[in-house]
This record gives sequence, C-alpha cells and structure tokens, in this order.
Amino acid sequence: MKNFEKFYIDGAWVDPLSTARLSVINPATEMPFATIAMGSKADAERAIMAARAAFTSFSETSFAERLDLMERILSILKRRNDEIGDMISREMGAPVPMARSQQAGIGIAHFSATIEAMKSFEFEYMQGTTRIVHEPIGVVGMITPWNWPMNQIACKVAPALATGCTMVLKPSEIAPLNAILFAEVLDEAGVPKGVFNLVNGDGPTVGAVLASHPEIDMVSFTGSTRAGISVAQAAAPTVKRVHQELGGKSPNIVLRSANLEEAVAAGVRKCCDNSGQSCNAPTRMLVPMESMDAAIEIAVKTANSITVGAPDNEATVIGPVVSEAQFDKIQGLIKVGIDDGADLIVGGPGRPAHLNSGYYVRPTVFARVTNDMTIAREEIFGPVLSILGYDTVEDAVAIANDTPYGLAAYIQGDLTDAQALSRKLRAGVVRVNASAWDGFAPFGGYKQSGNGREYGKFGLHEFTEIKGVVGYLDA
Repeated sequence: MKNFEKFYIDGAWVDPLSTARLSVINPATEMPFATIAMGSKADAERAIMAARAAFTSFSETSFAERLDLMERILSILKRRNDEIGDMISREMGAPVPMARSQQAGIGIAHFSATIEAMKSFEFEYMQGTTRIVHEPIGVVGMITPWNWPMNQIACKVAPALATGCTMVLKPSEIAPLNAILFAEVLDEAGVPKGVFNLVNGDGPTVGAVLASHPEIDMVSFTGSTRAGISVAQAAAPTVKRVHQELGGKSPNIVLRSANLEEAVAAGVRKCCDNSGQSCNAPTRMLVPMESMDAAIEIAVKTANSITVGAPDNEATVIGPVVSEAQFDKIQGLIKVGIDDGADLIVGGPGRPAHLNSGYYVRPTVFARVTNDMTIAREEIFGPVLSILGYDTVEDAVAIANDTPYGLAAYIQGDLTDAQALSRKLRAGVVRVNASAWDGFAPFGGYKQSGNGREYGKFGLHEFTEIKGVVGYLDA
C-alpha cells in the first residue's frame, strides 16, 4: 500500500501537490479499507508536461523496441494477475474467481491481442507513389471507469504504447487501486520515464484538465453519456480527438427459432453478470408475444438461481454493486418501474433477505414492459432486466433501435436469420447466440453510445494520425 497516496509521474512515485484525500470503500462491507490522494489541476499539469517531454523520443522508438516493452508488460501482468484481481474484488465487489479470471484477466487478454494486432498492422505502406504513414497521435489523456477497470485501462494503454504515444491516466476514484498496481507493473517493465503517468482524482478536477489542456492531443473516455458530453465540450476549443465509449441500453432479440429455455436463461444471466454493471449488458429482452408467459416462468427460475453474496464466498455468482450512490440509483429505478405499471416478476426493492449490509441488489426482472417506460429507456447499471413483447421481426427491430443508445445488441435463434437481422440493428457490436468475447472485434457504439472503436487493430487506428507523403517515389 506504499504507493496508494502517491502519483506515478515522469517514471517515479511522487507526493501529490494536493492535500485532498479520499477513502476507498469496500462495497461488501460498506467500510473504508484504503486511502488515495486526490489530484489537483497542478498535479494533472505536472503529469501532462512529463508526457509531453517524453513524446519526442518515445514516438521515435522502433517497432521492435515497443514490441519488446509490450511483451515485458504482459509477462508481469500474468505474474501479478491474482493480486490485481483480489484488489478489484475488494474495491468494486466482483466475486474473487470472476475478478481474477475476467476482471484482471481481461488486461492480459488485451495486451496479448494488441501484441498480435501490432505484428500485422501496416504502420507504413505505399499507395502508388505516395507513402502512407500511421504516426502516434501524441499525448493522450485517459479517463477510465470503475465497472471493468482493468479492461478499460488495458484497452487504452496497450494500443497507445504500441503506436508510440505517451499518456496520462485518471482512473475512477471509486475503484482506483488496481490502476496503482498496473502502474507498478509498467514501472517494473521499464516503461521510459514520462511515457505513462497516473494521477488519481475526480472528473471535475483532474478529468476536466485532461479534456481541456492544449498539450493533450487526444482524450479517450469511458463512462456515462452525460459525462461524455462534458468531456467533448471541454475538448472542443483545442480541437483534440475525442474517443468515447459511453452508455447503453442493449436489446436482446429472442427469435421464434430460438430454444426459448436456453435463450431466456442465458439472457437473464448475462444481464446480471458483474452485478449488471456493464455498459453492453442486454437489459431489454424482446420475446414473441405468444411466448411471454413461458419466458416469464424461465426468467423467474433463472433469477432465483443466481446467488448474491460476499465476493469471497465460493457460492457467490454476483456480489454487491460498487457504491451507495449506485445502490440508491438502482433502487430508485426499480421503484419507478413498479410505479409505471411494469410487471415485477422477481426481485424488487431492497437487499436479498439473507444480507443485512453491503450494497447488494436482488436480481430483478420486469415483464410486459413497453419501450416508452423509464426502465426500458434509462441505463440502470444494475441486475435489472426488462422483458418486452413483439409481434413481427420488423416490430422487434423497430423496438430495438428505438433508443438513443447503440453500443451493443444481441440476437438468439437461427444463424441465417440472425445474420440477416444483424444488418438492421443500429449498434456497434452485435452478438449472435451467446458467442464468446472476441478481443479482436471492434468495440464501440453508434449514436449516444460514443464514437471510435477499441480492441485489436481498431484500437491501434484510434491512437494514430495518418500522414500522406506525396511524391515519396518518382512517378
């Protein structure tokens, strides 16, 4: 814990210029277990200038040098995976096995995928007599969330390093400790000083500086659509690139050709995964009208089978949500769903009966929801599912697309039908028949779910500028 109240700037752990401190709360116990420093504008600017000073030399490193650095980082991440997972479990509530295999493990997956992607990425090539060059965009400000913290850190830092960028990371102050461990990994791997910098703090202070500062060439933000709008507004005067992955209200269309038992059960479990705290969670399940009663029965059975409990309990499937504020928001939206007349078929307000403390939410399913209801339109970010009925596939598509969001969509049923339907959905990612996660597939959204793409070669593209050297060869 020696580095928890320090920042990583210019290749060293330094004392903050700010005196502000914040307790990190374990959501399973509602008790603080660590303290971090909260950065000021001066702290953020110190980190930005370190990144700016390092950019010239790091941007000129060779492909081989950057590849070797990436592989060293990957090796250390593998060695420290369980330690990082255990920390994530304590600060945001994920069950320990899931925190190790998925929450921490996805950092390993992103570095592995980026290494493979950079090996085949054409950083330079000829187009006729013109040389096309992908160059590092510059100094990147990174603002990451608490729900999948290592996922969003790794899928930004890995391509930034791979392309020769320097950076300043502001992780979520709600779950910041895994980022400190990540900084230790990069320090051990020998990242040149100033290339990677870490400053803890809140959005209105440190985040706003990263978004607005003229020495930041790109800001990469993951979080709510509301906060994303503020980031874009702050970035506009300096015309920097703004890359955003924002909110979602993803539809899950269960076709008539699907196995209803399997499809509904899988949809309920996926919605509740990570305690429902995933921006791409399939929170609107669309089933044929004639299958509504059967779907309700399956959903109730499945939700009741999901064990809510302490993260260190082997039987736990989902742990608490991350904070009191998040718990209160979810409880308020569950009440809104009831007041709006949706059928509450399982779960509901309050903690599970066997838990007296901690920010635990009951897996909750509403049925016969209409798409104009608040619970079908607002991102709840908890284990709360809305089941809506449809008559025709065309109706299902219209309902699915009737949202300001467009991050993800899900289709379950005949593969040929799903392939055709996927083209009609206004979403950046469409997953067919509970397919496995793909770290090389582009990840990002349409509409108010953001702009730009992450993962694999798509992430590499985001962190580069494109230069055309016309007349590079004689005609």
